[in-house]
Amino acid sequence: MTGFHQRVFSGVQPTGNLTLGNYLGAIKRFVAMQAEMDCIYCVVDLHAITLPQDPADLIASTRAVTAAFLASGIDPKAHIVFNQSRVPQHAELGWVFNCIARLGWLNRMTQFKDKAGKNAEAASVGLYAYPNLMAADMMVYRATHVPVGEDQKQHIELTRDIAQKFNNDYSTRIAALGLGHEMRVGDETVNAFFPLIEPVIGGPAARVMSLRDGTKKMSKSDPSDMSRINLTDDADTIAKKVRKAVSDPLPLPETVDGLKDRPEADNLVGIYAALADVTKDAVLAEFGGAQFSAFKPALADLAVQKIEPISAEMRRITADPAYVDGVLKDGGERAGAIAEETMKAVKQIVGLLG
Repeated sequence: MTGFHQRVFSGVQPTGNLTLGNYLGAIKRFVAMQAEMDCIYCVVDLHAITLPQDPADLIASTRAVTAAFLASGIDPKAHIVFNQSRVPQHAELGWVFNCIARLGWLNRMTQFKDKAGKNAEAASVGLYAYPNLMAADMMVYRATHVPVGEDQKQHIELTRDIAQKFNNDYSTRIAALGLGHEMRVGDETVNAFFPLIEPVIGGPAARVMSLRDGTKKMSKSDPSDMSRINLTDDADTIAKKVRKAVSDPLPLPETVDGLKDRPEADNLVGIYAALADVTKDAVLAEFGGAQFSAFKPALADLAVQKIEPISAEMRRITADPAYVDGVLKDGGERAGAIAEETMKAVKQIVGLLG
């Protein structure tokens, strides 16, 4: 992406306990990407209030997600960790994007339908328009890459549409002010203010499923605590949940093709692969032909080895809220400096005084 500073942005909502799915699908990749480019990681508390929240719980959850970032290995000094509401430019750019995005684009967003349920008329405007704020979260830093799960791919496509429409609508103004960067779009090189962000999707467990139902995503909102491994679980709880995870009566297959139409088996193999940093093929090369009675204890040991130290470190960090708040304050100030530079330019481009 010629001209644009290579930068990663991603965020996690502070709603309930973080799960193994959040860790393998997002946070583990956040940690890895620190070695590749500058990273900004955000606790997106403004998104959390699109649904009713207990204020005290929201504060505690914001600190808990921050602790999970730090306990997993995100370096808040080399990179930026903050909570979204500390940087008002997110909401400011979100309004500009409300005026760029089209109603038809938002009407196609499937997650609103999932979250609003049958009574969409009673949903908040914030819940409907939050994809525009999500686009602003990334574009206020002019991020070029975002690690996301498959279920967020539609939001990245919307962000690209908004960025491209802004670039097109104000192309003459961007060029006149000298605020653009060269960017390839198809076969053309264009002058653009916002990059077209690239999703980073993949890995053996980009989408971790429930331990009780391999067809449903592992969720912190599932009524059954046995459906998920929480990042706050201790070693005994982690091992118990893995041992009691739903499987099937067949032995593990020799190849990945054999996992087709076996969602629980596919999920458990994927979790092992992601925790061990190997492919599913490598897992099946070791365990193919084995019964789950042999595989589950090995998976439980691996899960405890990888997750319990993070759980223990999270508990240590969470016990010092002043330290957590200090990290968020410092990160917010550094993020705000970048965001303010973007908004200053956006106002010039759009024609807003101030």
